[in-house]
Amino acid sequence: MKEISIEMRDAVKAIKTAILQSQYNVAQLANKELLSLYYSIGKYVSANTRKGTWGKGAVQSICDQLHRELPGLRGFSPSAVKRMRTFYEQWQMLEFRPLPVGEIEDNVIAVDTQALAKRPLAVGDLDWKDFFAISFTHHSEILAKVSNLEERLFYIRKTAENHWSKERMIDEIKFDLYHHQSLPNNFTQALPSKTSALKAMSMFKDNYLLEFVNMEELNAREKDVDERVLEQEIVQHIKDFIMAFGKDFAFVGNQYHLEKFGVEQFPDLLFYNRELAALVVVELKMGSFKPAYLGQLSAYLRILDDEVRKPFENPSIGIILCKDANQSFVEYLIQGYDSPMGVATYKTADDVRKVLPSEEELRRVMDEEI
Repeated sequence: MKEISIEMRDAVKAIKTAILQSQYNVAQLANKELLSLYYSIGKYVSANTRKGTWGKGAVQSICDQLHRELPGLRGFSPSAVKRMRTFYEQWQMLEFRPLPVGEIEDNVIAVDTQALAKRPLAVGDLDWKDFFAISFTHHSEILAKVSNLEERLFYIRKTAENHWSKERMIDEIKFDLYHHQSLPNNFTQALPSKTSALKAMSMFKDNYLLEFVNMEELNAREKDVDERVLEQEIVQHIKDFIMAFGKDFAFVGNQYHLEKFGVEQFPDLLFYNRELAALVVVELKMGSFKPAYLGQLSAYLRILDDEVRKPFENPSIGIILCKDANQSFVEYLIQGYDSPMGVATYKTADDVRKVLPSEEELRRVMDEEI
């Protein structure tokens, strides 16, 4: 293969970037067009079904005929059309003036792709770019699973920012990310800038769902289940752990060897985060938070910064991951440390099962309903 010059390589990079950006813009415009179409159809269907203009089974009949006249048409099943109606009905609350979107004149649906984006906002700081960046499927799941408007805006923004798949977004909603956004920390005082602190606070949650860890099975196999056993479970499912933990994390190692003045230390898990440009230590604890954990973590971070951190990297960050913690108490203690640290809790598959009704309870409820 012929080697090209640096100038030619830069030209390729510039053209490639332009192509990818253009493809992204086209995809964004196509998604905006589709959402505007679905909103318009939803408005049309809502006006005719809610007021009794159409009889029972009309949506089914219309969809059947659409598929006969447009063979291969996808995305217009009766359930999909009803979701379009929901999409319109749930978002029409933000309208303050008449819109040409979906106006019904002589049975013609007028689709104005600009009008939806021009609507004034009633609440929050929804960026219309985020709104149009996520698919109709994402929107439908948010509307079906989240009732609070502020929460809906939150999940729209997070999904757009992080490019979540539908499955990942559903997991975050199930986990109730909206109410688990900020863990007790000292990032504001310990990190070099407000920007770094805000990035760190948005990166870490106060509680993590580790569904891949099955403590019942561990207890059956091990007489004394300690942090090392939990650590091994996480290492064996490191991809799942990183997916649960957040974005831009790279696994460096477990029981990472540190040494200072002949004294050896072994942090449980060590990661590198590209967004934060920092090493991240995760210390695992099977029980409740204890004040001594902060001192241990502070020692790890100081040695990491002295011996491992690169000159261009930000200060290393430490996270204690324990079973439960008094947040107010943690917030009070953690402010006394100079190294950036936070304390989060976790739930396992066993914890989730405990809050679910048993098979017998479900059967009893079903019998009562019948």
